Amino acid sequence: MKTLFVLLGPTGVGKTESSLSIAHLLHSPILGADSRQLYHDLPIGTAAPTIEQQNAVRHYFVGTLALQDYYSAAQYEHDAIELLTKLFQTHTNILLTGGSMLYIDAVCKGIDEIPTVDEITRQTLQKRLQNEGLKSLTEELKRLDPDWYQQVDLQNPRRVLHALEICHMTAKPFSSFLGSKQMRRPFRIIKIGLQLPREELYQRINNRVDQMMQQGLLEEAQRVFPQKDYNSLNTVGYKELFNYFEGKWTLEEAVEKIKRNTRIYARKQMMWFNNDSSIVWFRPNKTDEILHFVSDISSS
Repeated sequence: MKTLFVLLGPTGVGKTESSLSIAHLLHSPILGADSRQLYHDLPIGTAAPTIEQQNAVRHYFVGTLALQDYYSAAQYEHDAIELLTKLFQTHTNILLTGGSMLYIDAVCKGIDEIPTVDEITRQTLQKRLQNEGLKSLTEELKRLDPDWYQQVDLQNPRRVLHALEICHMTAKPFSSFLGSKQMRRPFRIIKIGLQLPREELYQRINNRVDQMMQQGLLEEAQRVFPQKDYNSLNTVGYKELFNYFEGKWTLEEAVEKIKRNTRIYARKQMMWFNNDSSIVWFRPNKTDEILHFVSDISSS
């Protein structure tokens, strides 16, 4: 039976290491489901697979976009399903891994048809953002769509604005358009989740940020700073260092903000994943158990 294994979990939990072991077992390439690892100028801050790891196992959807390129979950669904159709001609089992919730749902469930926003609504909310600030709009989002408020990056004006645009246009919560349809895929989907106790995960995140700084995250952020207004750079790890470059924070403050915002994002990821009862959970260090589970499924 054609099977797509989906390895997921919060940022920093250890998906890359586990994905390589599973891919070797399955003789499978790896499809990335990380919305920021797509950009080839951000390998350190997005914890993208290294060149050595990519040479060991064929990776797709890693480092394929320029910073100015627009890409969406809907485009990812199209591209991933098209690629899977080709790969399943020569593979029985394929591995997809990442932590971008919408990208994973796009492949497993399909993307809902979200209404196109009219220009008047867009301009009205843009003016409100300029006049009232982001905090006012996030409070409105909390009232109109508390479910999406708990999941969205509240520091990302574009995502907050888009959700409010849909709320205003349809008089329905933005979250009601996500996952309401379930596409029938011509392959079996098995989801494997990696999880750790919260404090242990937080410590791993803190350590990983320190490691990224040692690997050259500051220099990487400096290189892309002239392009800071691109949406691809409105992400944890870069926007904090941009504030340092602009003299708003000290470097120590920026690094602590990266750790804090990464922990917040991990918490949102787990809230999303915990709503999916189909996920089979493991601790990341239980490699033998994970591989035994994958082996049993792949042979059934």
